[in-house]
Amino acid sequence: MYNWMDRFFGLKENGTSVRRELLAGLIGFFTVVYIIAVNSLILSESGMPIEAAIIATIGASVFGALVMGFWGNVPILLIPGMGINALFSYTLVQAMGLTWQEALAVVFVSGAIFVAVAFTRFAKVLSAAVPHSLKEAITVGLGLFLMLLGLEKGGIVINGEGSILALGSVSDPLVLSTALTFVIAIVLFIRNVPGNFLITIVAGTVIAFLFGMIDLSQLNEPAMSASEAFAGFGALSFTSFLTMGFWVAVFSLTMVLVFENIGLVHGQVNFIERPEKYKRAFQATSIGSMASGVFGTSPTVASVETLAGMAAGGRTGLTAITTGLLFLGAAFFIPVIKLIPDSAIAPILIIIGALMLQNIKDLDMKDMSESIPAFLIIVLIPFTYSIADGIAIGFIMYPLLKVGLGKWREVTPALYVIAALFLANYIFQVIG
Repeated sequence: MYNWMDRFFGLKENGTSVRRELLAGLIGFFTVVYIIAVNSLILSESGMPIEAAIIATIGASVFGALVMGFWGNVPILLIPGMGINALFSYTLVQAMGLTWQEALAVVFVSGAIFVAVAFTRFAKVLSAAVPHSLKEAITVGLGLFLMLLGLEKGGIVINGEGSILALGSVSDPLVLSTALTFVIAIVLFIRNVPGNFLITIVAGTVIAFLFGMIDLSQLNEPAMSASEAFAGFGALSFTSFLTMGFWVAVFSLTMVLVFENIGLVHGQVNFIERPEKYKRAFQATSIGSMASGVFGTSPTVASVETLAGMAAGGRTGLTAITTGLLFLGAAFFIPVIKLIPDSAIAPILIIIGALMLQNIKDLDMKDMSESIPAFLIIVLIPFTYSIADGIAIGFIMYPLLKVGLGKWREVTPALYVIAALFLANYIFQVIG
């Protein structure tokens, strides 16, 4: 058995062992298992039953881990992406008016396009087409959006008069429990305590219980039926397939998926000094994204938390497979997961958002033709509550500024086409 694994995964070749890979997979699991609760709660705001969202999150994560492990053979963990799940619920469903079933169809089609890109030369073409400043701006904008969602979920920020954001009441139990949980979360995170997000969720749930915010009688509810648990599996609907709105959603999601994963996968394979694995790892990521639509969740991505398993010594796909198999066990704790309150999740959203904000240091602040479009993306994503609109405005403004300054040669032909498509979408909206 050991010899087979050594030959298949190249354990000795990569200076690792079965024990080290299993340990790295265990650490990776405790680092990312929070996604089951967080992703499910965000998806439930699209109207999707939370039970179905939990099963879909687990299923897509297990599938992604197996594909990455056996095909990519790197310790990258594929889980539903933070920011992209917000795009699913708040933009595709709440803003654009799609049902969650139609949004799943958008996920599948976007994933299929992602697969086509990953398995052809288009991956290099698209990566070269979009300037570095816009790629970084998308990450920073998603970070601000996640922070806003976390502040709202925790009751720290609320809609005041005239829909203007205002601070919540410090006497509100939700605000108090969120604040206490955030203090615990940030201390654990900065001290780099293993499984800090999981510990945060447990501590936050206990605090919420002490404030009388949790009803334990929910644990006595009858077990959900198979139809409830798998309500999201294969539920994608193509009824709006021929509408402009559907393809605008596909285009927006595809842009985010491709460019976010190009950066993530590239950085992760370089971290373990295995750059030759980039192509297969990127392909595995695309397959996981497409399958997410079938499982019933927003797309999986190469998670930022992957670095925890890598730092623990994970070097091959055996780490990812170990994490994936551990996810299966989480399915037996669904009643407990449903008890987790917003106050336990909000601090995690805020911290992850803050991590994504760090990319702003990579922007060229001296060249205004680069920084202005980037800042528009960063600001408009949270201000418009729409990731798609934020990206669109930035991508339209970039070539316009370059042309106006006589720097039109700095814009790739592909980016002109992308900007034209975004602009055409707005024109069609006005005409319609």
